[in-house]
Amino acid sequence: MPYALQPITESFFDEAPVRYVIDIVVPADTDFVWREFTRQDTLDWCRALKKVTYTSPAPYNAKTTRTAVLSPGVVTLNEQFFIWDEDPEQHRYRHAFYGKVASVPGLKNFGEYTEVTPADDAGGGTRIVWKFALRTSGLSLPGFLSSPIAAAAFSTVKSDTEKHFS
Repeated sequence: MPYALQPITESFFDEAPVRYVIDIVVPADTDFVWREFTRQDTLDWCRALKKVTYTSPAPYNAKTTRTAVLSPGVVTLNEQFFIWDEDPEQHRYRHAFYGKVASVPGLKNFGEYTEVTPADDAGGGTRIVWKFALRTSGLSLPGFLSSPIAAAAFSTVKSDTEKHFS
């Protein structure tokens, strides 16, 4: 049964009651990292995700849609992008989406923001800032987003991403 979620704006990533942030520098070219985040079947390096499929044709933009299936395959989220900024000359990229429909109850809002920029240090590499924000529809988190489970999942996403780009 589908469960509708409400749209968000960019400020939600700083104001949401539940937030997770991954902020890492990887030793890979910035344009390559962005291509990996925006290709069909992206995030296949993350064990926490079973499959991510863009459901809009390329080129992608702020109206792009996507479907994500979390491992082991029980939870599906239909996503609507609302930010999609690409500046290849400066090697600065970002996008953000909100969840439109979830296959399980419990979420009122869910969003993800990804920013890919050159690392500030002279050593090169790429800085990835990945923000996750959510608000539940009830008094408690759905089981798959409970603190211990979510903390482990986000830790896995971080380590899998570092490994993928090393």
